[in-house]
Amino acid sequence: MLHELSISALGVIERARIEFAPGFTVVTGETGAGKTMVLTGLHLILGGKATPDAVRLGASEATAEAVLDVPEGSEARERALDAGASLDDDGTVTVLRIVGASTRSRAVLGGRTVPQALLGDVGGELVTVHGQSDQVRLRTAAKQRETLDEYAGEQHARLLIAYREAWSAWRTAAERLHTLEASEQSERLRLDKARDDLSALEAADIHDGEREELAAQARVLEHAEDLRAAAMTAHEALAGEDGASASVALDAAKRALEDAGAHDPTLAALATRVADYLYGAADAAQELASYLDALEADPARLDAVHARLSSIATLERRFGTDAAGLLALRAQLDQELALGGDWDEHVAAARAAEQRARDVRDTAASALSRSRVAAAQSLAERVGAELAMLAMSGATVDIRVEPREPGPHGADEVALLLAAHPGAPARPIADAASGGELSRIMLALEVSLAANGGASRTFVFDEVDAGVGGKAAQAVGQRLAVLAQSHQVIVVTHLAQVAAWADRHVVVHKASDGAVTVSQVAAVEGDDKIREIARLLSGEEDSQMARAHALELLDAARVTP
Repeated sequence: MLHELSISALGVIERARIEFAPGFTVVTGETGAGKTMVLTGLHLILGGKATPDAVRLGASEATAEAVLDVPEGSEARERALDAGASLDDDGTVTVLRIVGASTRSRAVLGGRTVPQALLGDVGGELVTVHGQSDQVRLRTAAKQRETLDEYAGEQHARLLIAYREAWSAWRTAAERLHTLEASEQSERLRLDKARDDLSALEAADIHDGEREELAAQARVLEHAEDLRAAAMTAHEALAGEDGASASVALDAAKRALEDAGAHDPTLAALATRVADYLYGAADAAQELASYLDALEADPARLDAVHARLSSIATLERRFGTDAAGLLALRAQLDQELALGGDWDEHVAAARAAEQRARDVRDTAASALSRSRVAAAQSLAERVGAELAMLAMSGATVDIRVEPREPGPHGADEVALLLAAHPGAPARPIADAASGGELSRIMLALEVSLAANGGASRTFVFDEVDAGVGGKAAQAVGQRLAVLAQSHQVIVVTHLAQVAAWADRHVVVHKASDGAVTVSQVAAVEGDDKIREIARLLSGEEDSQMARAHALELLDAARVTP
């Protein structure tokens, strides 16, 4: 709901504050008094384009400020909070628009400076303006589809949710299939390369620790003669037969200490220790003898070891890792190729999943389409009946639901068409109707939508009474009053028959001191309201006949719509 609108230095209005209430508010005034500036102020706080020529002559800037309800859980509230706006405790937000005569326009939402477009996003969720250039609901096929979906009711809403879920699931399945198909060639090339790499590793058949073992063998084979000489020298020193070997010396020392040990236990203990050395020397000599028997200079074996080491080094360079890494890579490739063998099965499974998701999507789309067709017929009939009461009885509305490629919102193209009179071709409503007719069509549409419930919002109508009068004008007022039973309705009008139905009447007055013309805005009640309706009827607010007619209109409007 729009609680109030304050305007400063905007056109002929120097300063004005309008308080709005639930129900039906009408704004009237003499031609040129500034009713348009009230709409301009609303236009500004809803994110409309600002032009410096709207600033009152002599002022540096014009302002429009409004207080709006921002319902809990609404998209408007979420957008406002995301922008850092502060909401009042009662759930309202203050919107301010400043238009400079020579400076840039500024927009403030809940105390936070925001882009102009954000005001349109937030305000557009809360307030709908119907005028010659403001038929947002009819401008695009998407908006027309949304309008039909809004009318179709809760069961339709559940079908729409089911379709969107099916659409999302299909998109996921289709994207997975596309990814698999798009990467099929590269995947197959990767698997071919993996097979070549695995073949090379399997052919090499490297074992854990083999590289170290081969390196050790190579060192022995390369220094075989030096090793033989060293081993023989050591063997002669330990167990040679020339009488000067370590074994002979140790044996002589042992015997001497054993003989003396009979007289001194200390020497007996030493004899035992020397005996251990003797046994160790004998063991070492034996091992050296075995080593010499096994040691051979084998050039062929050395060449084979070098060839094997070279083969391993080549693989290490090829794969950029050491011998241990080659073993891990072999196991990895073996696992990948085992999985890769199921590639065709993966693709086939993805195709089957995509087809299943497509079938579910198409089934949901068909149910949604049938619901839209039924809702379109019902809405067209209701709107047609409303138009008959709004002096457009010859006009017919056709809401067409045509098939199209499935998209996020269904497989339908929705178009609202109007035949302005019998025999006229059905054309898009925005092209076939004049500004006043368009406003009446929107009134008929909004009344029809309101009959099906839905969230309350604010509607502003301009020129809804253009081209009508008399009984038709009364019908326009009556239908506005019907809409105001569930929504806030604000109407700028020049017809008494419409104004008589309003719950609240606001008048824009023009005054001049001969040099400067200003306009003031004030709510009227009682006798002042009768005087204004009389003025609308005859141009003379004190005409007794006009006052009598005004009272008659007010009495008729008290009848429950």
